[in-house]
Amino acid sequence: MKIGILATGAITHSVVPTLLKMDEIECYAVASRTLEKAEDFKNQYGFSKAYGSYEAMLKDPEVELVYVASPHSHHYEHMMLCIDHNKPVICEKAFTLNARQAKVIKEYAQKKNVFVTEAIWTRYMPSRKIIEDVLKENLIGKIKTLTANLYYNVGHRERLSDPRLAGGALLDVGVYCVNFASMFFGYDIERIETSAHMTESGVDGDNSITIYYKDGRSAVLTDGIFARSDRKGIFYGEKGYIIVENINNPQSISAFDDNDVLLKNYVVPSQISGYEYEFEECVKAINEGRIESYSMPLDETVKILEIMDTVREKWGLRYPME
Repeated sequence: MKIGILATGAITHSVVPTLLKMDEIECYAVASRTLEKAEDFKNQYGFSKAYGSYEAMLKDPEVELVYVASPHSHHYEHMMLCIDHNKPVICEKAFTLNARQAKVIKEYAQKKNVFVTEAIWTRYMPSRKIIEDVLKENLIGKIKTLTANLYYNVGHRERLSDPRLAGGALLDVGVYCVNFASMFFGYDIERIETSAHMTESGVDGDNSITIYYKDGRSAVLTDGIFARSDRKGIFYGEKGYIIVENINNPQSISAFDDNDVLLKNYVVPSQISGYEYEFEECVKAINEGRIESYSMPLDETVKILEIMDTVREKWGLRYPME
């Protein structure tokens, strides 16, 4: 399947080397705000076509799937443009600024019968099913709480510090913590409590979110952009605990009893990078005539954004374009 890359942000330099190793994907076209940038990217990775505008690439009939890699602030606009041109699209997280925008995208994609999904890679990885199966084994008894953290020292980057680009920790790294909790605890939420440190530019530098569920469970999530954390996800049960190493790309899952004795260790299968799974699923779904992915249907994306909308509302954080 011939892919077009819309915008050449930093994430593309992690994703494209993976795409080049995939039999299912042909790295065909790239578009940037200037032809010079697009040409440089094309030459660096061996793409066939370079375009100096996004619309020009979307008019190319050879493009079969578009990967949107622009800042959060522009996702809505760029996905709408893709759907206008009837191009299937996989858009980087966070999908949109808020749930309202995501609902519009969903409705428009359904109306035009165009495939759209969110590139939240942890939803597509084999590790997700492995963790689900471990939890079903009931090795640690009834699970009461989970914790998840994700911090990277990246706050100096303009994309993450500028409110005009929807910067801040929540939409960039916190979205993984919220997804981790939602994948394994669901959405039957009683209430959410949260607080954040705001930067001088007016975005969240780090934050803490506690989600209380109606069944008595809770998820305690922390994330930030000015430090590096261990990135662990931990489930706490009546008879022990389960540790997921790196919620952003799980490497192993280990279950311990209440004496800290290792009960079982689960190794995640080897992979190119982890990015391949979301694109494999896109190809499969599009070839089957589907307009949503299996692992991250748009209703799930909307629910995640509704949680993040609630969190930002409690902080009083609104982006200038909202």
